[in-house]
Amino acid sequence: MPMSNTFELIDSDATEKFGAKLWEKLPEKALIFLHGDLGAGKTTLVRGLLRAAGVTGAIKSPTYAVIEEYSVAQRKIFHFDLYRLADAEELEWIGIDDYLNQNALCLIEWSCKGAGVLPKADINIYLTHQENGRKLEIDDLNF
Repeated sequence: MPMSNTFELIDSDATEKFGAKLWEKLPEKALIFLHGDLGAGKTTLVRGLLRAAGVTGAIKSPTYAVIEEYSVAQRKIFHFDLYRLADAEELEWIGIDDYLNQNALCLIEWSCKGAGVLPKADINIYLTHQENGRKLEIDDLNF
């Protein structure tokens, strides 16, 4: 089991800044699962990562679309939100393997909804509410 690091993030700005720092550390191709309750900061973290990558304009959770695609800095990024999936097999209908087999960064919120279809993540990030802000745990990336 990989070692993990824990960070205290006092607010949304700190969460976005962590996402920007994460962008600098990630390989071109990786499967990342973002774990946490509603409002824990998963999309906020992704927003910080995408801003650091060079995405401009509105960045929203793909809750209804299931996936948002970005091409920036000669890299592909796919942001999935599986919250509304009724069955993991729906991932096969949207062509999940086609996305995962690309040389791309795949960020998946609510990966538990894809259990049995999704492969094991390269990196897991856990966000939990705290009295003051949130706690983030991430597999060891030498932060």
